[in-house]
Amino acid sequence: MHIQGFALGAFQTNCYVLTDEDHKTAIIIDPGYGPDIVLDAVDGYKVEHILLTHAHLDHIGGLQQLKQATGAPISIHINEKDWLTDPMLNGSGRWPQISGPITGPAADRFVAEGDKIQFADTEISVLFVPGHSPGSVAYVAGDQVFAGDTLFFGSIGRTDLPGGDHDTLIDSIRRKLYVLPNQTIVYPGHGPETTIERERQSNPFVRDNM
Repeated sequence: MHIQGFALGAFQTNCYVLTDEDHKTAIIIDPGYGPDIVLDAVDGYKVEHILLTHAHLDHIGGLQQLKQATGAPISIHINEKDWLTDPMLNGSGRWPQISGPITGPAADRFVAEGDKIQFADTEISVLFVPGHSPGSVAYVAGDQVFAGDTLFFGSIGRTDLPGGDHDTLIDSIRRKLYVLPNQTIVYPGHGPETTIERERQSNPFVRDNM
């Protein structure tokens, strides 16, 4: 499995493209605004899934374009099933200057804690990690985790948006992410990648000894 990351749009949201050369298949995680470069990356591949860590506008800004181009099913946690079509929930109605309201497409599938998604020879597991938003999830693929806006390099997700909760976020990080092996690479929703070990030891917001 090959991983490419693209920082998209004004929010520089990380969109990840997973590709399998043997089967010429791909998965897209969190398609933000301006996804033309993502479409170039999956040219010649069958996109099997569009996986969302959550439904804030910067993580779904390119969803309509990619859905139309690939036809791939969209997956999100059921707690945010209405967010994809409601601009006030996904935030695009509060920041209309970005690119106008986002009113779809709707989800095709819902993911939950413990679900498994098969991608070629890799099994991707779903972790439910609410706090940044009520339906935030992370996707674990081997020694990698796509953490959305839950955990960053030296930081954590904001919790001042509707549905956010600081204590819940800290609990999600401690119980779901920090129990992963130290060498697990964290691919966050913004900024550079990190590791579970680094964040456990030095993240100023949630360290092992706090």
